[in-house]
Amino acid sequence: MAATTHTVTNQAPPLVGYDVFAADRALSEAVERHTDPARLPEVREELSTLGKAAGSAQAQEWGAQANENPPKLHTHDRYGNRIDEVEFHPSWHRLLGHAVSAGLTNAWGRPDGHLRRAAGFLVWTQAEGGHGCPVSMTHAAVPALRADPSLAAVWEPRLTSAVYGQELLPATEKPGALFGMAMTEKQGGSDVRANTTEAVPIDGARAGEYALTGHKWFCSAPMSDGFLVLARAPGGLSCFLVPRVLADGMRNTFRIQRLKDKLGNRSNASGEVEFDGTWGRLVGEEGRGVRTIIGMVAATRLDCVTGSAALMRQAVAQATHHAAHRSAFGGELIDKPLMRNVLADLHLESEAATVLAMRLAAAYDSDTEQDRALLRLAVPAAKYWVTKRCTPVAAEALECLGGNGYVEESGMPRLLRESPLNSIWEGSGNVQALDVLRALQREPMALNAFLAEVGQARGADHRLDGAIKGLLTELADLDGIEGRARRLVERMALVLQGSLLVRWAPPEVSDAFCASRLGGDWGSAFGTLPGSLDLASVVERARVEV
Repeated sequence: MAATTHTVTNQAPPLVGYDVFAADRALSEAVERHTDPARLPEVREELSTLGKAAGSAQAQEWGAQANENPPKLHTHDRYGNRIDEVEFHPSWHRLLGHAVSAGLTNAWGRPDGHLRRAAGFLVWTQAEGGHGCPVSMTHAAVPALRADPSLAAVWEPRLTSAVYGQELLPATEKPGALFGMAMTEKQGGSDVRANTTEAVPIDGARAGEYALTGHKWFCSAPMSDGFLVLARAPGGLSCFLVPRVLADGMRNTFRIQRLKDKLGNRSNASGEVEFDGTWGRLVGEEGRGVRTIIGMVAATRLDCVTGSAALMRQAVAQATHHAAHRSAFGGELIDKPLMRNVLADLHLESEAATVLAMRLAAAYDSDTEQDRALLRLAVPAAKYWVTKRCTPVAAEALECLGGNGYVEESGMPRLLRESPLNSIWEGSGNVQALDVLRALQREPMALNAFLAEVGQARGADHRLDGAIKGLLTELADLDGIEGRARRLVERMALVLQGSLLVRWAPPEVSDAFCASRLGGDWGSAFGTLPGSLDLASVVERARVEV
């Protein structure tokens, strides 16, 4: 009787044992499009190797274990000595070590480096998103440190290393190092000019050495080897490098007061830290701290876009996989017209995010004046919109699995909890919208570059043409612009995505995107695409064959 009643039928098998990179047509096509043909075989092999690891049962188990066993803070050792160390589950170290060895902290100086790294980041963080935080900040710290060549000479080889070293040692003794960031204070939040942490030059020390005193409300990855910190020096708000371990082997004063109890991102440590005479080295000029650290912020904002694209892709892959193996009402779910509409709609969001993220990464590699100007507008616009779309995609994809999706074992609740993070980290929606306005008002070349980019698809789709015309009308009327900045930035992001899809995606994808996102033939929920579209082809593009 027990064997009969517990026979399992009509359940989707686990989505495991596949190449996350090769199965993602939007991503693999983008890599092919933006990579030098001479290097394409090498890049494909690199990403496919990473993709197979990300789709393995082992990586999925690591992700589950790292989230089920969140980090623990140990402020003191057994004798009462202050140590301020964070203990992680071994699976966290395996995930992070694999990311480092795969080159995900190193885009600098490699051919097609930013594209390869962004594609790898999108692939590997589908296994688990939390460890992407220190990976992102370590990669992003390089341009800020280059403001001081002597610091860069010490730290850059270690930040870009393929070696993951867990021990807390002086930088010169480490083959590889990780970086974090401590900008935010409780009284200011995103308004870092309200920061009160003080930096005082140390009497008798070498130039550039300061003692920092103050409190940081959010310190990302507090177990890292070094941090970029904003503090108020005599000349104004400045950027400092704060190492965990000093050159003589002594621990720097870096008191982790507590770890944040977060909605998601449970595997990753975020903490409150106290500085009390903490040694720091000035990076860049006094009073120009925001300008110095802005390179790091821009790079991590792009990772917010890429990380959200990764979450969306994994959510859509899980939803389509389930629907392809689940029968209901006389047939497979994936063949039901209404479910097909939902899945196609979700895939449009995922592919648009992926294509945009890869275009921006390629712009970093090209480093032309035109692309630098494009990035100034497109990065905050993409960060605003793509991260905002992540949560509704994750929620709708979870619903595609029904009650199974609401159960922790499915992995979908973890995706849902992780999904709001990137819209908050590195400046929430209003901060991004205001940054776009700032660029529009101060950097006319940025708008010219943006319009030139979207204009490359002009004439190919009448709905895109109409959206560009409407955007130009909005840009011509700057009265009360701050109050409608979100509307403007949303339209900019959608027009840019539409232009990229019209140029590079299959016709069924670009047609559906333009009809719904730009043409107005779309409801308020996923699954309301016009019935005249070729939705079966869109869904087929989203499927993963195992």
